[in-house]
Amino acid sequence: MPDDIKKFEEVFYGLAEDLRQQCIEHEKVPDLVWAWFEKYNRGLSVIHTTQLLLGRDLTSDEYLHAATLGWLVELLQAMMLVLDDIMDSAATRRGRPCWYLMPDVGMVAVNDAPMLESAIYLLLRKHFRQHPAYVHMIELLQHVSFQVELGQTYDMLVATQDLESFNLEKYNGIATHKTSYYSFYLPVALALLYTGRSSARNLDQARNILLSMGRYFQVQDDYLDNYADPTTLGKIGTDIRDGKCSWLVIQAMRLCTEEQMAVLRENYGRNDDNCEKRIKELYDRLQLDNVYSMYEEAALQELNGLIDDVDEVDGLKKTVFTVFLNRIYRRGK
Repeated sequence: MPDDIKKFEEVFYGLAEDLRQQCIEHEKVPDLVWAWFEKYNRGLSVIHTTQLLLGRDLTSDEYLHAATLGWLVELLQAMMLVLDDIMDSAATRRGRPCWYLMPDVGMVAVNDAPMLESAIYLLLRKHFRQHPAYVHMIELLQHVSFQVELGQTYDMLVATQDLESFNLEKYNGIATHKTSYYSFYLPVALALLYTGRSSARNLDQARNILLSMGRYFQVQDDYLDNYADPTTLGKIGTDIRDGKCSWLVIQAMRLCTEEQMAVLRENYGRNDDNCEKRIKELYDRLQLDNVYSMYEEAALQELNGLIDDVDEVDGLKKTVFTVFLNRIYRRGK
């Protein structure tokens, strides 16, 4: 894995030069603006999926193409995280201060986010304009971006509602749009498009499995927000303070006595250390860690069943999904 990451990062420098040329030479963007813009993240899902679909190591050109698509996914993720942290008033991300809290950044971060999104389409045009699936790639990225924006809107609006209005239907809607589409479906769909295996059957099968996997991933995220060590997780959990429609609070409401429900109403969604502490203590009394463990095993069984039913006639491989699942099962961060 370290070698994969190093090789993947090396591709970024070529992409950064592509963007530099676009920004400075073609778009006449001042050097000051370009220096601000040149930031990056990491990701490998498109590469691994492409290798699994082709069943072999990639040629140098194939690797460059797959890695470029992988960076487009990571640029989209970076854009979403910049905005998400601002809206959540988060303090840390991956063990570092959030971008908007960095010195001399502040609310300029609101403009940095769409700049990251624009970079996606600049790079896609340069590297894939001649690819048969170019238009489909554009449409896919636009569609997934819109799904994430819908999920973020839903998340923010639901958080303003009364606690009793939270339910699994709303939760699954948020998780599907906010997490599943871009974290799970997008990398695989891009690899299917790139390798020419994007039949309607394959895309439908991938979507069905990966949206379910993304919902499982979001439940994990909610669990870790409360139970993981922040130094391991790389961020300080804020779901309780923010009053989020979290899987944990939905389970708590299902299990609470009337007295415990009163504690939940009084303390959930308040930006106060003592209130947060009382909610955490309530979660412990309700043994939500055990509830989560049972959920995780049931989710694993369900996902394995969906994977077993995959039809590989059009070149889709079950291993694409088992690799994803093995990567996230019982993750700690």
